[in-house]
Amino acid sequence: MDTVEKASNYAQETAGKIAGASAQTAKMLGEKGEQLLDAERKMVKRSRSYISDHPAASLGIAVAIGYALNYLLRDR
Repeated sequence: MDTVEKASNYAQETAGKIAGASAQTAKMLGEKGEQLLDAERKMVKRSRSYISDHPAASLGIAVAIGYALNYLLRDR
């Protein structure tokens, strides 16, 4: 086997390994993405429930966060 054939075989093996790794990574990212979306949906649902159950406290929290952000982000 000459050097060109060896290099070609090695390149093909490497390409196969990369394709397998990228497919596995894409699958893992897809699963993690679904988990993150599910967590987001649950958090939004809990937040809406809390706001409905405690509107005055929710308003107070929102005002406090607004003041804090204003203080942190204003030009000095």
